Amino acid sequence: MSASPLSYWLASAPPFMGGAEGGVDGSADVAIIGGGFTGLSAALALAKRGASVVLLEAGQVVGEASGRNGGQCNNGTAHDYGALSAKFGKPVAKAWYRAHCDAVDTVERLAREEGIDCNFTRCGRVKLAAKPAHYDKLARAHDLLAAEVDENVRLVPPERIREEVGSDAFHGALIQTTSAQIHPARFGVGLAEAAARAGARIYEGAEVTGLDRTADGWRVTSSRGIVSAKQVLVATGGAPAAAPFGFFRRRIVSVGSFVVATEPLDDGLIDRLLPGRRNYVTSKNIGNYFRLAPDNRLIFGGRARFAISDPRSDMKSGRILEDTLGAIFPALKGVGIDHVWGGMVDLTADRLPRAGETDGLYYSMGYSGHGVQMATHMGQQMARVMSGEPDANPWGHLDWPSVPGHFGKPWFLPLVGLWYKWQDVIH
Repeated sequence: MSASPLSYWLASAPPFMGGAEGGVDGSADVAIIGGGFTGLSAALALAKRGASVVLLEAGQVVGEASGRNGGQCNNGTAHDYGALSAKFGKPVAKAWYRAHCDAVDTVERLAREEGIDCNFTRCGRVKLAAKPAHYDKLARAHDLLAAEVDENVRLVPPERIREEVGSDAFHGALIQTTSAQIHPARFGVGLAEAAARAGARIYEGAEVTGLDRTADGWRVTSSRGIVSAKQVLVATGGAPAAAPFGFFRRRIVSVGSFVVATEPLDDGLIDRLLPGRRNYVTSKNIGNYFRLAPDNRLIFGGRARFAISDPRSDMKSGRILEDTLGAIFPALKGVGIDHVWGGMVDLTADRLPRAGETDGLYYSMGYSGHGVQMATHMGQQMARVMSGEPDANPWGHLDWPSVPGHFGKPWFLPLVGLWYKWQDVIH
């Protein structure tokens, strides 16, 4: 496979031009650690509220998960709504489902208000039944969602599945029609430029290595200098190895998700295979997600292997994805692959996001595969929380125990992968 190892999104986004010059020094009302969607959204909201904001990013803005995902901006939770309702009660399940719908609205609002050219489109999300029994589950989910929390859902019976996807691999589908898609790296760079225009100082290449309490806040040490801040928001996603982030490192499990981008496809072929040009996700535990890019490339991803993303792992996973793509769409067997990349999905043990405050540090992370919309939304919400509105956090009442035996590198990923593969076999 001869393909670029750079994320298609990052390769086709403009550079961020609003970064702060010189070293980090002085003081701020808020220091934000992490320049992905959460941190940038929070920086924009806080700066517009009049706060002085310093954002510290170890690499480049949106260089990690925010620029390496599938570009889907979907409503709906990572969990089945009925299962959430049974476990936590109907009011809580409704609130969490609606928070994800609100999150898509937040992305749309910010793109519109800040004039961000990111190809935001309300295309709908299609959950494809990989087995006949999966369609039965989707039908039950549809009925419950339509009755209780989301009238914008539609069921596609097996005999009509080719109206949505030109493949014999699926047995019906559930469509959440208000889901959207964006060019995530263009959106992220646009957020960064907007935050900088609003007055936030954004430092790239500023890895945080120390967090120390002071009489009136925090002393934040980075590779580009030191800043004093009254409040700190940790928006790192997967917890860095540095000592200050041990609390989060024991609670977040980062697992690789891998993506390929094909060469641009012919319109006629797309009309046959993906006539609705929507977002697509399959119903298996180790499944796939795909959509078209603005230039007609198919963006096709999945957890091809339970492994960490690195250049070698990305290429190995890319070959698996290429084979899977050909199996689902025989017409695409042998299609040119122009980009192969990976990124880290930050999971909590129960796959519910976590946001709040611990030991004086604010945080929001663990979006478990729904970060495009929820990270953006939670940046806005945490700005409200940090400004004195604690009820703005929909996840604030959740406890967050550490993952037993987990202190950094997730040694147990191969075992988890085997368990999920077995679940896909028997269910």
